[in-house]
Amino acid sequence: MKAADIAILLVEDNPDHRELIVMALREVCDESRIVTAADGSDALDYLFGRGVHKDVDARKQPRLVILDLKLTKVHGLDVLKEMRASPITQWTPVVMLSASTEKAELDACYEAGANSVVRKTLDFEDLKRKMRQVYGFWVMVNEANRNSRV
Repeated sequence: MKAADIAILLVEDNPDHRELIVMALREVCDESRIVTAADGSDALDYLFGRGVHKDVDARKQPRLVILDLKLTKVHGLDVLKEMRASPITQWTPVVMLSASTEKAELDACYEAGANSVVRKTLDFEDLKRKMRQVYGFWVMVNEANRNSRV
C-alpha cells in the first residue's frame, strides 16, 4: 500500500478502543487505507515523515485524522496545534474523539482548529454509526484538500 492510498490516520492510545474503532471503520473503508498511531508522538512522526516514518512522503496527507483528545506522550490538543501550525498539515481535516462532557475541553478542541468533535462510546453499534457518518462525510462527501494522499 502506497502512502498515497491512505484515507485515515487514527490516533488512539488505548489499544482496545483503537481496535474497536478500526473494526467500525472496516465496515466502510478498506482496512489497508487506515493507518494507526498509538500516541501523539507517533502521529506527528507519521504526519511529518520523520523517525520510524521517515519513508512517508509528508507532502501528501491522509484525507482525515481521527485524533483522541487525551493521548500519552503528546496530548491530542498539542498534536492538533502542531498540525495547524504547519503548512503541510494545516488543512488536513481533524475529527477529535473525546469521552469528556466538559464544555471547556470540547471548546478547546475547536479553538485549536478541530473540524469536528465526536463523543466516544463503548456501545459498538453506536460507534459503527458514528464512524460510518464521519467517514461518509469527511472522506466521501467532503472535497479533498490539495495535500490529501487520495
